Amino acid sequence: MSHLLPLSRVAKLVGLPRHALQEMIRGGTLATFDGMVEFDELRRAFPEVKWDDDAEFRRVQEIKEKAFAKRVLERALPDKEVLVARLNELGDDYAAAKALLLHYGNVMTWVDEKIDEIEEDKSVETRHALHSVRAFLLRHLAEIPPDAVLAQAAIARERIFRIMSAHVTILPSGHEFDVDGNDTLLEAALRNGVSLNYGCSNGNCGECKARVVSGDVKKVHAHDYALKETEKDAGVILMCAYAPVNDVVIEANVAGAHDIPVQQLVAKVKSVEVFNPHMAALHILAPRSQRLRYLGGQNIDVASGGVRGRYAIASCPCEDRHIEVHVPRRAGDDFAELVFNRLKANDALEVEGPFGEFVLDEESPRPVIFLAFGAGFAPIKSLIQHAMSLELAESIDLHWVADEAGHYQDNLCRTWADALDNFNYLPHAPTDDLEALLKSIVMDYPDLHRFDIYAAGSAAQLERARPLFVSGELPGARWFENALDA
Repeated sequence: MSHLLPLSRVAKLVGLPRHALQEMIRGGTLATFDGMVEFDELRRAFPEVKWDDDAEFRRVQEIKEKAFAKRVLERALPDKEVLVARLNELGDDYAAAKALLLHYGNVMTWVDEKIDEIEEDKSVETRHALHSVRAFLLRHLAEIPPDAVLAQAAIARERIFRIMSAHVTILPSGHEFDVDGNDTLLEAALRNGVSLNYGCSNGNCGECKARVVSGDVKKVHAHDYALKETEKDAGVILMCAYAPVNDVVIEANVAGAHDIPVQQLVAKVKSVEVFNPHMAALHILAPRSQRLRYLGGQNIDVASGGVRGRYAIASCPCEDRHIEVHVPRRAGDDFAELVFNRLKANDALEVEGPFGEFVLDEESPRPVIFLAFGAGFAPIKSLIQHAMSLELAESIDLHWVADEAGHYQDNLCRTWADALDNFNYLPHAPTDDLEALLKSIVMDYPDLHRFDIYAAGSAAQLERARPLFVSGELPGARWFENALDA
């Protein structure tokens, strides 16, 4: 039986992003079966991969050789019961392979005996032919195939991945992610930017109920919420309390902008990062017991000492308890003055949100153009990081038109461009002729109809930009905008 691998695991094995593999599939250079890649096809398509040069092996070796702190071991390794279950499953695989080899050995012994039996009553020519067949079989069974070492290394590498992580597919949305280390299904989903429904995240509310369609899971945290017997019989679990033992398929709801309720929580200032006199980043730390649910590109209200402001979130939902907002210094914004002059680490903040529907179209496979005007970079940054965590876009182009604050996170954008093959960063200086600049950007995309465009800035800037792009053959439904001053 062929060994099939999910696309995300193939990406980890060969060191390529999923979008690159999907491009190979579309181009016919990588064959798949129901979205999975057969092991021999993997080795055929990637003969140059150095299977033994693997960070995962090195990580395991470090864990074995060094006295890591307990918290590092807990993060790197799965829960001990999950690890035992995965090793038992690997043992079953080994036993099955061993039994099959013994069977093949028995078959070969029978063939050898049968040849001896037939040779006694046959002509010289027949005996010679049978002897040749036997010699051929024995010679090839004794030889080590040229690619055996590579195959052995590739299989060993894939088995390490299976021990250290499990692959999860969410139905009906089709989202996929890996559960690494000691994460639960819910923690891993959120870490990978998949916005599954949840409430308390500690087993009290039942909002993260899901049904296991296939695969095995293990309870790793106690929960107070009582599931009905009919739910248990149907395979329903709480994702905050269970971890996957092997590759699993889960039926669960992925939240959209309309599905996430407005939440109120008291958080703390993690730090204030002043980029220049015009722009600062406020880093917020949500409490462990009440993380903020949001999608990339949404907004929140932040208040302290009776002063309140609404700002675009600049962080990714995958960043656990960390929330980042960019605060431009503008006349009449009392909260901005508070950020620039008085707020400090550990100060209490009231947070309310999320608001807005400027979020990714997660069903779109199209390449994306992000267009940021000044402080509009904040929601664009959130969307970009969310798209990266989900591995959604075929390619990403970022156009950032600066204002008086400049390209205040220019180094970050250049780091993305250096690290990602499918990311292009195009900074634009402040200009008095915005229309000419926008027209030149449109001219750079003769195939604009292939793209989705996400734009953020002032209402006036977006009003000037939209008709130029839509008239350039971009369907209106593929233009998404966020007016920061609306």
